[in-house]
Amino acid sequence: MAAVPVSEPVSGARPVPVPSPVPVPASGRTATAAVAVPDAVPEPSAAIARILSGPSGLGTVSLHFGRRTDLPAPVDLPAPVDLPAPAGVSVPSGVSVASDLPAPPEPPAPAVGNPIPGLYHHPVPEPDPARVEEVSRRIKRWAVDEVQAYPPEWEDQFDGFSVGRYMVACHPDAPTVDHLMLATRLMVAENVVDDVYCEEHGGSPVGLGGRLLLAHTALDPVHTTKEYEPDWAASLHSDAPRRSYRSAMEYFLQAATASQADRFRHDMARLHMGYLAEAAWAETDYVPEVAEYLAMRQFNNFRPCPTITDTVGGYELPAELHALPAMQRVIALAGNATTIANDLYSYMKELKSPGKHLNLPVVIAEREGLSDKEAYLKAVEIHNDLMHEFEAAAAELAAAFPDPRVARFLRGVAVWVDGNHYWHSTNTYRYTLPDFW
Repeated sequence: MAAVPVSEPVSGARPVPVPSPVPVPASGRTATAAVAVPDAVPEPSAAIARILSGPSGLGTVSLHFGRRTDLPAPVDLPAPVDLPAPAGVSVPSGVSVASDLPAPPEPPAPAVGNPIPGLYHHPVPEPDPARVEEVSRRIKRWAVDEVQAYPPEWEDQFDGFSVGRYMVACHPDAPTVDHLMLATRLMVAENVVDDVYCEEHGGSPVGLGGRLLLAHTALDPVHTTKEYEPDWAASLHSDAPRRSYRSAMEYFLQAATASQADRFRHDMARLHMGYLAEAAWAETDYVPEVAEYLAMRQFNNFRPCPTITDTVGGYELPAELHALPAMQRVIALAGNATTIANDLYSYMKELKSPGKHLNLPVVIAEREGLSDKEAYLKAVEIHNDLMHEFEAAAAELAAAFPDPRVARFLRGVAVWVDGNHYWHSTNTYRYTLPDFW
């Protein structure tokens, strides 16, 4: 197997400098009817499949990565050869039209997992094991030595999360391991915040707003007076969530453009608002209507992860293209679908946790008077509807804006959706399925 690139990017990729260590104060070191099960998962329409498979024609092989049968090796990519653009096609500065590339190898077999019966998804191959090993080694060193993200007794849970395998599957186009680490640190930091502030490791809805606001300042810095700035800066080291956010964001800023960084902050603010809505319902024992729950899940969801796919891929989708309403719809649908998949895979895990944990099957059962099985299977249908809406919206956008950067970003989001499902369906440490089939 080819050596894993750790710092040398492929041609045209943005390098990832390593930020200087920031001293950590010593005081801051703390550790409606029954739903039938479909016989088979339906395939997308030929038109949608053709567009979502990526651009075709002379010189477009380099724009393919990661989804279904068009997975090139993650390392040792051939250098593109610049050719004149076809008549009538404007190629943006910095985008190469490549030719003379070798024919892609036979696609590897899809990974073996335990997918939910009837859940619409695209199988993916196992992620590159060398990259998985290197990312796993680095992220544990970061979590333990740099930010003290978790105490020793949580080590088995950290290992069982398999974040290296998760991020390599979601970002097969990352030019180096350094690029992969951008996403991996942020993923771990987001989970530290969720676990410690909201969920099983001491989390509580009481006072959550204050904790989240102060943690958010590790991503979106406070601009205050000289008298009070040192107090704020010191507060970023005061607990594991803030230490993790601060460090992960500092690394991210070394590679992201100002526009990409602002985009990420916006999506994290959306995430925190979703946390607060769920916490408010928990404090009042309110079970939302299904439509209300789905609205909350558009904010409390995975959106910050696929929205940075271009940074991790070493390029940028310009702000004016990212801000297109059609692009925002694609990203929102991707986040919604993947988050409902999480509801479905974590259903049994959450049933075993103390108290009432809201997820889509639980809300459907209570609000629509269905059995647990009927509600779960209806949630599968809702997920599938969201996936089809996502793919249709992506296809329409790709056709309306035939820009290689749009095509690449859409592919990156689609691959992230597939990698996210792969991780859920193969992570038997965390997830088991209900006996509904």
